[in-house]
Amino acid sequence: MLTLADIGFDAPARLLAGHGLRLVAVADGEPIPGSYWGECEAGLIGSDVFARGDTPVHSLLHEACHLAVMPTARRARVHTDATDCQLEEDAACYLQVLWADALPGVGRDRVMADMDAWGYTFRLGSTRAWFERDAEDARAWLQARGLLPGGRESARGTG
Repeated sequence: MLTLADIGFDAPARLLAGHGLRLVAVADGEPIPGSYWGECEAGLIGSDVFARGDTPVHSLLHEACHLAVMPTARRARVHTDATDCQLEEDAACYLQVLWADALPGVGRDRVMADMDAWGYTFRLGSTRAWFERDAEDARAWLQARGLLPGGRESARGTG
């Protein structure tokens, strides 16, 4: 599992800042505020995403993408649990695959493998199969809200 210690905090912090979010580094061994899953998993409170060096990159991206896809008014009130509906969950998953391409040393192939290893479940059996063949609703949801970077072609390409 690729962690923030493997890639550093700088590039993820820049990525999140570009979307109006803030990455907050938590000291090793300290509890992560706003973590739904506990242990080393990323947490969220308002527009802040909390993570430690042992936080998996896919976890950081997933929680950040939850914040990115939710309406600003709801984001201001969010604490720990960001899910509003299944379509929003799928949109966050789709966006996290795209955002992985913006992080040096990560990319969509790695983040999809880590999502599968962590236990994300999709009806086609893998993150890649879902992303490439079954995520039309998530893609349309993101596109309708202006959250799909680069249009459909870059979203469907391989990285």
